[in-house]
Amino acid sequence: MLAKVNRIAKADDYRAVVRRGRRVVSENTVSYVSMNPNGGPPRFGFIVAKTVGNAVVRNTVRRRLKAASFSALARTNEGTDIVIRALPPAAGAPYAALVDDVERAITTRAKAR
Repeated sequence: MLAKVNRIAKADDYRAVVRRGRRVVSENTVSYVSMNPNGGPPRFGFIVAKTVGNAVVRNTVRRRLKAASFSALARTNEGTDIVIRALPPAAGAPYAALVDDVERAITTRAKAR
């Protein structure tokens, strides 16, 4: 589970990362990577819309993305903010595919805000 300091919680922070971050597109997710001007620990945020499935499916996808992000946390640069938007195919994607999507996002050079 991601610690509170590793989560993006404010709508303004989500908006800033999505609008100004570098976009990484894959089959199951669209990730936005940005550097936090205040520095600090790496932070992750997740967007799982109703198009992914019902509430049970959405929460399952979100939990799987959080687990993949937690495993990649040690390899993520300080001050990096990453927002991961799940696409409908993420509902049926194997866990390994979601891990690959998260890994691709963290290896992308972040754009300064």
